[in-house]
Order: sequence, then structure tokens, then C-alpha cells
Amino acid sequence: MFDLTHLPDGFHQNPYPHYKWLREEAPACVQPDGSVIVSRYVDLDRIYRDTATYISDKKAVFGPKYGENSPLFEHHTNSLVFNDPPLHTRVRKVMVGAMNPRALAQMEPGLELLVSKLLDDMAGLAEVELIDAFAGAIPIEVIGNLLGIPRDEREPLRDWSLAILGALEPQLTPEQEALGNQSVTDFKAYLRTIIEDRRANPGDPNTDVLTRLIHTEGDSLTEVELYQNCIFILNAGHETTTNLIGNSLALLDQHRDKRDEILQNPSLINTAVDEFLRLESPNQFGNRLTTKDIELYGVHVPAGTDLHLCMGAANRDPAQFKDPDDMQLDRRPNKHLAFAGGAHTCVGLTLARLEGRIAVSRFLERYPNYELTSGALSGGRVRFRGFARLPAKLA
Repeated sequence: MFDLTHLPDGFHQNPYPHYKWLREEAPACVQPDGSVIVSRYVDLDRIYRDTATYISDKKAVFGPKYGENSPLFEHHTNSLVFNDPPLHTRVRKVMVGAMNPRALAQMEPGLELLVSKLLDDMAGLAEVELIDAFAGAIPIEVIGNLLGIPRDEREPLRDWSLAILGALEPQLTPEQEALGNQSVTDFKAYLRTIIEDRRANPGDPNTDVLTRLIHTEGDSLTEVELYQNCIFILNAGHETTTNLIGNSLALLDQHRDKRDEILQNPSLINTAVDEFLRLESPNQFGNRLTTKDIELYGVHVPAGTDLHLCMGAANRDPAQFKDPDDMQLDRRPNKHLAFAGGAHTCVGLTLARLEGRIAVSRFLERYPNYELTSGALSGGRVRFRGFARLPAKLA
């Protein structure tokens, strides 16, 4: 038995033996609460594509978990990821339009400058904590720019994001739930000033994401959808990209021969980023709710069952990936599920890849001999995989 609410020792350090057991012995693993873990690639791929049988709407799950009048319930039931058409289609259309190629192209020079500055700030230090100083600082700046948040007002953003996403864990303490609710409330209060100013002084909708969200013609967002999806943009773009960068640097410390390959052939970073995403997926679990009775591997799954889709297991499934535990920097094809799939494929995947590519390649160019030191600390969460601390020597 594998129970998400009572994890085995060492799970956060290395979940992959447990994922292997799930794939091989319990590909439809029933949990004590009646929910089911699904871990094989072929099943996740099929479930992501079948939006009639498997829905993303989590009101039936989040109501009992948070209470229907709570800030966390309002946030998670209005954000893009936990909704289905027509609301999902309408919100996604606005966001995809805001993340258009022109806007992303205009971000790249600023991203290069940001990464260069962060690398300069590390110069001469005996030891650096890579999450605070580098991996976590990049997406906060990028998303702060996307939403037009003044730089001197960005300090609370990361803590708000961690608290709100932390409330998605399978098991919550009262303190975690209270902090999550307070973070939604505080973030909404802060956004009010930003949104009112942008309404009065709109930016270029082709490059200013918040202006686009506010002033989209036709299928505009409601007030609740606007606020909650601004919060969603921060949450979705911050945690996963921080983990992508931190996990990539940790992998390249463990596989120094692969680091040398990138240093000798820098163009490998273009495919390497997806291999990092596959091996250490920043988002380990997604969820769907069944709309009718189904059967999975002899297990009867009633309508209304919450499915835990284990992307971390599917992305190392030998039925899909040859030598799945090996790092192949030029792996092709590499149809991993780190960005989910189907109608809910991550809206910001192009931006995430851009951030990961620039951050990792520039870091290697500047500090090719970095070494992780003792004191690395796992983020300690089931749904998201990354580091809370990642100390390193740079030379």
C-alpha cells in the first residue's frame, strides 16, 4: 500500500523507487479516502485528452477541504488549472493571447540582463544559496514584470505563492491552511491598487499581460476571475520555474559528465531543459475527477472519484522512454508530461523553457566548476518537487 498522507521514509529525497512500484504493482492505487493514484504514462496521456470523462473542476473536492466561503476555495476554483470549458476556454484564450510571441521576444533581453546581474552579485562569495540568490529570484522578477508590479514591492510575492500552493498538499495542518487563506487575502488586497492603476493607465496589450487581462474584448474576465488568475500567474510561474532551475543545477552537479557535454556543446541546452523537466518534474502530481464509473486495471472507480495523476512516475515510464532513469541531453522524442497535456497543457511552457534555458546556460558559462555543498534541503512537498535550500561553492 502507498498512502499519500503517510509517506514512506525517504520519499522526498527519492520518490522514484516508490513510483516504480506503483507503475508495476498498483497502476491504479486506491487511497484510504477512496481517491486513486494513476502512474503509467499511457493512462495519464489518455486521461489528459479525455475532458468529458475526466474533469478538472475541483469544487466537490475543495469545498470539504477548505470550506466554500474560504479565500483558498475562491482562488483554486477560479484559477485556470482547476476549471473546465467554457470558463477554462475563456480564461485560457485571454492568457494565451497575453503570452504571445511578441511579448515573449521582448522579455528575452531583460531576462538576460537579470540573469547576468544575479550572477555578478554572486561573484567572490565563498558559498551561495542557489534558490534564494538565483533560481527563485528569476521567476519573481519575470512575473513581477508581466504584471507590472513595482520592483520594491515584490518581496512578499514568493511567500504568498509558497503558502497558497502549499495548501494543495494532500494533508494540511491548521497552520498551513490559515497561512494559505491569509496569503490569498493579502495578495488580493495588494492587487487592488495595481489593477485600479492599470485600468486608469493601460499599457500596450500586446506586451503588458495585466492590461490584456483587464481590457480583453468580448470574453472578458469577471472581477473574481481577474484577481484570482493574476494570483494564479504568479503561483504557476514561480514555483515550477524555481524548481526547474534548481533541479537542473542539482542534476548537473550529480552528472558532471553531462555538464561537460553542455560546456563543450552549448546548443545542447535546447533539448537538455526538457530532459531536466522529465527527470525531475517540478510538478509531480495533477488531478482529475471522474464523471462516470470506469475500471482501471480491475479496480472499479466510481463517478466523482478524485484521481491523482503522478507525472513524476509517468515521466520515467520505460514503456514510453528508453532507459528512463538515464539522462540523455539530446533525447528525441521527449514527450514528457511535466507541462501536463491535452486542453490543460501549461499556458506558460514557452516562457518556462526560455527562463530555464537562459538561467542554466548562463550559470554554467559563468561558474562551470560549481559544487553543491552539504545543507541541501528538499521542499518537502508531494505535489511539487524542488529544493528549499541548495547551497553551493562557485569555484
